[in-house]
Amino acid sequence: MPPKAKFSKQEIIEAAVGITREKGIAAVTAREVGAALGVSSRPLFTYFDSVEDLKREVYLFAENLYQDYVKAGLKMKIPALGVGQKFIKFAKDEPELYKYFFLSPPDGKKGSAMEGLRLTQDLVRESIMNIYNMDADTADKFFRNLWLVAYSFTTLIVTGDCPYSDDEISSIFTEFSLSICKAYKEIPGLPQGNYDKDKIFRELVKL
Repeated sequence: MPPKAKFSKQEIIEAAVGITREKGIAAVTAREVGAALGVSSRPLFTYFDSVEDLKREVYLFAENLYQDYVKAGLKMKIPALGVGQKFIKFAKDEPELYKYFFLSPPDGKKGSAMEGLRLTQDLVRESIMNIYNMDADTADKFFRNLWLVAYSFTTLIVTGDCPYSDDEISSIFTEFSLSICKAYKEIPGLPQGNYDKDKIFRELVKL
């Protein structure tokens, strides 16, 4: 009979999350997890067949934490803006978990950036429809565009290459929000891609 595990599965996951936060997901090894728990690497394999299985648990932790930030943004006065702000806060608070979830997911989780968009879109759709008086398709496209802006900021943040202050980010984000909303309301067919872009640009440059 094998010895009784000294640590629970959840404690092992928490140790792996802690290592990821400090050193990045590449640092999560059986030896590192064992060292964090003050034991050998053996307890890990009581619950996981491989280190990659443990890393997938870290991925799920990052996904759930990201959803918590999104849900907090939905409770703000302007939910679409709030979600963008919380997305940026997630990148600042948890840069290594952000990188793992959005930039370097485990095998079988390719395309996490787009998965993150779809996940967030499902959470915010109803709020955007109600506040901005949009149908579901327009609300999805409106949020898609704003999310791509936010994703650009968050990627700059976690790679250490963002030159903008919080106020500047908020101002830029608001400019995009207002511009997209106004364009969708005033240009018939724009959300569906059914419009004469050349005619519209000609009219704009005359102003």
